[in-house]
Amino acid sequence: MLTAVSALSQGLRLVYQKGQRRYVFLPILINLIVYIGLASFTARRFSGWLDHAMASIPTWLDWLDWLLWPLFVLSLLVAIFFTFTLVTHFIAAPFYGFLAARVERTATGVEPLDDRGLGKTALDAVGRELVKLRYILPRVALLFVFSWIPGLNLAAPFLWALFSAWVMAITYLDYPMDNNKVSFKEMRRRLSARWWPSMSYGGLVTLITWIPLANLFLLPGAVAGAVLMWDAHYRDLERLPAR
Repeated sequence: MLTAVSALSQGLRLVYQKGQRRYVFLPILINLIVYIGLASFTARRFSGWLDHAMASIPTWLDWLDWLLWPLFVLSLLVAIFFTFTLVTHFIAAPFYGFLAARVERTATGVEPLDDRGLGKTALDAVGRELVKLRYILPRVALLFVFSWIPGLNLAAPFLWALFSAWVMAITYLDYPMDNNKVSFKEMRRRLSARWWPSMSYGGLVTLITWIPLANLFLLPGAVAGAVLMWDAHYRDLERLPAR
């Protein structure tokens, strides 16, 4: 059975083959510009954000400064990571949709069910990203608030880690599912039905997103790996009847 690691390694080999590269380098260039802009903004503001967070600690918790400081740092880093991830994926979505379709034809020999034209596919990809944002952002906001509640925030890094893996599973495995006319609701059901492949792949992608700069070149491989995961784990799941 295909594992998350083997899917990603195969995906990395696939996307840099001749014929796939046109869908890879343009989003890398765009995301690099976004990356530099966000990194510069974060470097200027991070110290102020951290000072504000530490000032909000009640005096009766002063003895926990040694523990709360790294937790605040980690929570801020995760929030920044989510911001960067959401922005870059929103920009790259049309390109990654085309890449996923190309990889599916090449690697599996199966034609995606998608019969939309090029322009319609790109427009729908942006719409699908907005659907994802409506799902993700309220949960990010809830976790962010949770991260600032003294005492309870001790569990925040672990919750962020689990949620990050789930979000990355949704983000990447949705590309081949969208190309095969799987609705967002049905996509989430399939991911839940095969929870271990979903969370292990999402967790692995989360780890590579934390590799500065290199992640820009690794993430297209994650798109291709998601296609392989779709074919191995999710394609054969029964589709729920439309309501």
